[in-house]
Amino acid sequence: MNRLIRTTLEQTGKPVAYQNYTGNEAEYICFFYLPQDDFSSDDDESYTTHYVQVDYFTPYNTAQTTNDIKEFMKQAGFKKNFEHEVYEEDTKLFHVILRFWIIRRV
Repeated sequence: MNRLIRTTLEQTGKPVAYQNYTGNEAEYICFFYLPQDDFSSDDDESYTTHYVQVDYFTPYNTAQTTNDIKEFMKQAGFKKNFEHEVYEEDTKLFHVILRFWIIRRV
């Protein structure tokens, strides 16, 4: 799943990190997993719903890259279920929070 998400988000041209970005770029994207749901039948796990949060940080206008993230994730099969933007006073960065989910056969 990490490879799918990383490859998908790298299409934005921004640095992408799992959980914590340690680089020096002004704009970057981090992602992490939220608790998942497993679906079972006949005592056998059949499907897993993976939930992922994507955090986009930038000092600039967020619109284009936010739209790119949503479109690339959609093309990869993810559905968006949450979106919010805040301004982080401590870092002076805009922080776009996007949450997605995807169901995968086990």
